[in-house]
Amino acid sequence: MKFLLSAIALWSVCGLLIIGVTNSYLPEAEFRFERNSHPTYNYDRIEEVRRQCASVLSAASELRLGYDVVDGMKQDLSFVNGDWGQDGGKFPIMPFDARKSSGPLSSEDRTSLKLVSFWVTDIDHAHRMKKSIPINGFLRMGITRDGSFVDGAYGGNADFQLWPGHSQLSIPFQGFYTESKKNGGERVLCLLGDTMLPTREPDPANPWGWMKTAGENNDEMPLSEDDQIMIVLHYPMTFTLTNRIINGDLRSLNRESNTKYFDAVHITSQLGRSAKYTFGSKDIVSKACNPYPYKDNLTRDGIDVYKGSRFCEILEEITRGQPLSVVSNWRCNGTDDFCSKLGPFVSDNGIKSTDGSFKDVKVYMQNVICEQVATRGNAGSARVFTNFRAVSPSENQYTAAKRSGPSNMSLAAEGFWKSSSGQLCMVGCIGSISAKGSTCNSRICLYIPTSFSIKQRSILLGSLSPIDNSKAFFPLSFEQLVQPTELWNYFRFSHPYYSYSKVNSAGTILEKHEPFSFRTVIKKSLLKFPKLEDNEAYQDSLTLLSEDLTLHVSGFPDPAPNILAPRVSIQMEIISVGPLFGHYWHRNGSKLGLETQYHVEDTYTEKQLLLNVSAQLSLTGKAYTNFTVLFLEGIYDQRVGKMYLIGCRDVRASWKVLYGSYDLEDGLDCLIEVVVEYPPTTTWWQVNTAVKISIESQRTDDDPLRFGTIKLQTFPIIYRKQREGILSRRGLEGILRILTLSLVIGFISSQLFYIKDSLDSLPYISLVMLGVQALGYSIPLITDAEALFKKKASESYEVLSSSGLENSMWLHVIDYTVKLSLIIALLLTLRLFQKVWKSRQRLLSRAPHEPSRVPIDKCVFICTFTIHLIGYILVLIINGAKSSQKPLVANTVEIEGDNSLSQSVWATELEEYMGLVQDFFLLPQILGNFIWQIDCQPLQKLYFIGITVVRLLPHVYDYIRSPAPNLYMSDDSEFVNPNFDFYSKFVDIAIPLTAIVLAIIVYIQQRLGYDKLSKTLTFGRHKLLPPRFRYQRLSSKSPEAELVPGVNGAAARDSEHVDVE
Repeated sequence: MKFLLSAIALWSVCGLLIIGVTNSYLPEAEFRFERNSHPTYNYDRIEEVRRQCASVLSAASELRLGYDVVDGMKQDLSFVNGDWGQDGGKFPIMPFDARKSSGPLSSEDRTSLKLVSFWVTDIDHAHRMKKSIPINGFLRMGITRDGSFVDGAYGGNADFQLWPGHSQLSIPFQGFYTESKKNGGERVLCLLGDTMLPTREPDPANPWGWMKTAGENNDEMPLSEDDQIMIVLHYPMTFTLTNRIINGDLRSLNRESNTKYFDAVHITSQLGRSAKYTFGSKDIVSKACNPYPYKDNLTRDGIDVYKGSRFCEILEEITRGQPLSVVSNWRCNGTDDFCSKLGPFVSDNGIKSTDGSFKDVKVYMQNVICEQVATRGNAGSARVFTNFRAVSPSENQYTAAKRSGPSNMSLAAEGFWKSSSGQLCMVGCIGSISAKGSTCNSRICLYIPTSFSIKQRSILLGSLSPIDNSKAFFPLSFEQLVQPTELWNYFRFSHPYYSYSKVNSAGTILEKHEPFSFRTVIKKSLLKFPKLEDNEAYQDSLTLLSEDLTLHVSGFPDPAPNILAPRVSIQMEIISVGPLFGHYWHRNGSKLGLETQYHVEDTYTEKQLLLNVSAQLSLTGKAYTNFTVLFLEGIYDQRVGKMYLIGCRDVRASWKVLYGSYDLEDGLDCLIEVVVEYPPTTTWWQVNTAVKISIESQRTDDDPLRFGTIKLQTFPIIYRKQREGILSRRGLEGILRILTLSLVIGFISSQLFYIKDSLDSLPYISLVMLGVQALGYSIPLITDAEALFKKKASESYEVLSSSGLENSMWLHVIDYTVKLSLIIALLLTLRLFQKVWKSRQRLLSRAPHEPSRVPIDKCVFICTFTIHLIGYILVLIINGAKSSQKPLVANTVEIEGDNSLSQSVWATELEEYMGLVQDFFLLPQILGNFIWQIDCQPLQKLYFIGITVVRLLPHVYDYIRSPAPNLYMSDDSEFVNPNFDFYSKFVDIAIPLTAIVLAIIVYIQQRLGYDKLSKTLTFGRHKLLPPRFRYQRLSSKSPEAELVPGVNGAAARDSEHVDVE
């Protein structure tokens, strides 16, 4: 009784803890860490700077800038990721370790980039003079191949850094800002700096010989302090198309004989986004855009383009950090050099290797400056400046996209846009140009389409062509593919639309794949698939259906191969459903069509159930390099949940192959059939919830563009409405766990009350049986696994976690209540264990010379362990035999690229087998009853029958629930891992039947006793049970209690009662 009161008190305390813990999940104000300390800047070398920068200061003119403009110099005079180089190379400034680094972005084939960044960190207004202002600056330069160049003024270490694939030197400076009238007016910085330079050895042929002994990561580098470093930077006073280059020199003031001396470093960059650009190159622009609009081939197919008032806003949004893909030269017919050339850009080996397909070649629009001007009526115009930068596949794209140095891979462009045509026409100037614009020989035409089709999926479309035929190149096309989820950012007040052109061809696929069959009839009548909701507005219903049909999931080949294969990333964006393009948002006066009779009729025609649909499919994996993007269009059958689609592939092959393929449609291979089969939305607990995808080429075997049929199966998916079901399902399972554990607590408590009146039978309760139960309650507390009810992992739970539903308050309350129930069940079981142990110790004390008459669990443990060991080995053998007949079964449950699933088969089987040991918890008691030859009832019927029923409930629940997920699914179940078919449907029946048989055996043993049971199992002269030979039952009561009545007897009983307590 005392222990039960303690347990109740524990319930109350833990309940308060649950309330406290759940309250901790309430939103709190975010902590804010503010910087109270500011870096200090030194100007202790100003006089030395005056001497070294005398020539610059003498040429300075009086400052024309006001205070407000000077205060903005920090942004105007800073640049990031410019280029640098040295003349001669006799005295290099830094080494470079060309070994392959261990980073994920590293590659020995990547081009190393020499980058430099400079920031003005402080301006000393207090000591401003007529011709100069003292300033502090910070320069970071390096050679990088792995994309780790730091482009922040205060990031990284100020010392020299070197590791494989990366070198980086940081130098703080102090000096003067001046202005000069040279070169049409420029701003000049002259500064002195000091840093720790890598020590160069005297041998010019091997200046960095110490790198061989500096360690794997060059941890032991010899450095030398050097304060004789000067930098002079020149900025245009006004940034224009022909005057936008920042250039300078970094020089050593040491003598050549000094090992700290290095060759002059030449620095180049261009204006940054914060610099003010001046439009004024009308003469140069007119060379490319007069007459306007320029007649190109991009809009010849009737593509509608944007002509609204938000052109600048949309253009900046589309190009911000997003690369443009270069279209292959599939129309080109010329020499190999001509057709493989990347427009006006100079092609490196990485670009040449694409042979005119330009696979993985990107173009970035950097620092887009757009000024839109409204004119009379609805007409409008805009002036635009940007810098086009081509990025080779051999470069690190993240780093190369941020480069600002002018080169033969950059094209500065200025032009204008008019709403009358929707064309942005620009002139392009390659690399560094002269004031006359002698290298401005390229024309760029850009459009923002508002009409889309299977052959037009670009949100930005452009071409780059030569102005002067003497420097001709084949016109280069580039594009950025549309993302449906981002459309609302671009077209809030316009009307983009999708034009279907492959619906009839898709209908042919439907007829081929949907012959009449009973399976189809049953499927249409009993199962429901994603469809338009009758209780939603038409636009909303289309949007919700689009969401259900969108796929962002991993998959694997179907059927799974016999070897371990990498998972495939499957991304399928729905572009349009019916008349809805993208996702529905409120538009002024927009209509997708009337609220048709679709919502009021009880029966639908076949035409109403077949919806036009378009999508965009991307497969990421080593085996799908030719499927960077697959454009899809066709019909969706709501009755069976299938899409029948025509696919168009962006072929990335040699220009010769493309030109020879006469059946290409705008450079796309559209002879592809695709079928996507969705799982039903109903009875999803009992069916496979994976999507199946089939991609088949319709080309002949000898066609170079033909590919083998691709069949994929995804991991289980979850529909929009099923997310609520997932939450309810987890809550339901949690409540079931609480209820079953509460029953277990009641059964154990009833056993504790029962043994108070059955002290003689108490020693005959098996300690091994109690130990198995205690282990079952302990494992979930230690491993945080689920208790009693198994939780099969699926993508559903992953979606649940990512959507934040798993953090629901009441789910946390349920989890903590389950843990609290486990603790109480464990404590009650340990209390029962303690009572049995003490009762045996009392018996042993009364017969110290006859220990064999006291029940012990040594033989019970050995027999139980042996039986389960044999059972575990049999399970390994059986499952091993099954695995040898199944595809995709290896010695580990590991999927390439996912180490979290790496676990040996034997360990997984052992974890699962522990669940079976708990289900057969009565086995040790049965063995003990036979060994001890009992004639009593140590276990109350409610106790062992009740716990048996509780252990059977998860198997019943699992049997009527979903089948096992496919082989690729991970699993966070407590003991059950369906990946190995350990708990199959057959086993979910066999285990409960065996557990019931064990409970019946215990009941018979206690009901008949050993003698009666032995007689019952005697057939003639043959006895199945041996005669009583070992245990002679001792009474658990003391002899004094039996012989002395009255007070002494009462005292003895009280003493015994206290012992039992």
